[in-house]
Amino acid sequence: MSDLFDFGNRVDDYAVMGNPIAHSKSPAIHQLFAGQTGQSIHYTAIHVDIGGFKQAVGNFVAAGGKGLNITVPFKQEAWELVDRRSERAERAGAVNTIKVEGESLYGDNTDGVGLVNDLGNNQVELTGKKILLMGAGGAAHGVLIPLLKQQPQLLFIANRTPDRAKDLADDFADAGNIQGGGYDALETQQFDVVINATAASLQGELPPLPANLLTDSASCYDMMYGAKPTPFMQWAKEHGAGKVLDGLGMLVEQAAESFYIWRGVRPETAPVISKLRKELNA
Repeated sequence: MSDLFDFGNRVDDYAVMGNPIAHSKSPAIHQLFAGQTGQSIHYTAIHVDIGGFKQAVGNFVAAGGKGLNITVPFKQEAWELVDRRSERAERAGAVNTIKVEGESLYGDNTDGVGLVNDLGNNQVELTGKKILLMGAGGAAHGVLIPLLKQQPQLLFIANRTPDRAKDLADDFADAGNIQGGGYDALETQQFDVVINATAASLQGELPPLPANLLTDSASCYDMMYGAKPTPFMQWAKEHGAGKVLDGLGMLVEQAAESFYIWRGVRPETAPVISKLRKELNA
């Protein structure tokens, strides 16, 4: 018996495209979702050469593929390629989920709802709170609208290039109380929730944060994850954060939203997060 969960129905093909892609946990996550919900799918990881994204998507669709997840560095190319987009993808300027609809492609961005759902699962309150988002790149773009929909008191974007943070804040000013600036602007502020959307953790680095950044029992969240705490997570623990979380739950939650877009069924995320966490710790 194969692991395609074919119960006499057609097995639909899905995939994640990126570069690099060998490390991706998406195939394992979606096959767990499929087994849990009785959906007949086959999900693979596809390495795409730089410059070959449009061709790769065309080949996948021509072969009968039903949907794609898109990861770095192709999310903006995916945004340009699709025929229509969700509101959240439109505002994010990036697409991480493509659904094949006959002859056309529908693009969505599930990163932000994945983050908000994971924060909610961990009882991190966002409404009326002061939130700091570190980074002004693609990861930050994708989560701004879902975060602002939670109606925080303030969402402040900090970036090593202050003008990038200010420009991003200006672009989303219609959606809530949002400001942007450099890390020096944090010296006189404190935040209830701090989210790291930079790639600093991948390099084992830490953004320049003042020691008094956190309010009492503040929550700190790193979008990255690994077997060990990231430098930002270590900093958060040393500075008295009430909750310190990594991005593994966000990964699973954004995948669950993609699965729902494709299949119309919402899988349970908690058992999948638990399984991945055990494997990571092992």
